[in-house]
Amino acid sequence: MNWIKTIETAAVDADGIASATANGRRIAVYAVDGTYFATSDICTHGQAFLSDGYLDGHLIECPLHQGLFDVRTGAPAGAPCTQPVRSFPVKVEDGFVHIQVEEPAA
Repeated sequence: MNWIKTIETAAVDADGIASATANGRRIAVYAVDGTYFATSDICTHGQAFLSDGYLDGHLIECPLHQGLFDVRTGAPAGAPCTQPVRSFPVKVEDGFVHIQVEEPAA
């Protein structure tokens, strides 16, 4: 597993969302009360981009069917979502959000 530099912290509004890419994966990066979180950007229910959704505290609402996920863990938090989205470890270094992901398949 490697740390991948993804997006400047300044590009993620306070208590907001931004889309980033890490090892060819589309990632949603969230800022909640000064802490950063990251999940897959694709909803497991409707295949919509979570980065286009509505962030309310630690919950991201999918823009397609209004299902909810907890950005801290990726766990589903409201119907119709039942499958978690993948979450990624995050660290902030030198003004950038770094996400820990595995190497892409060879």
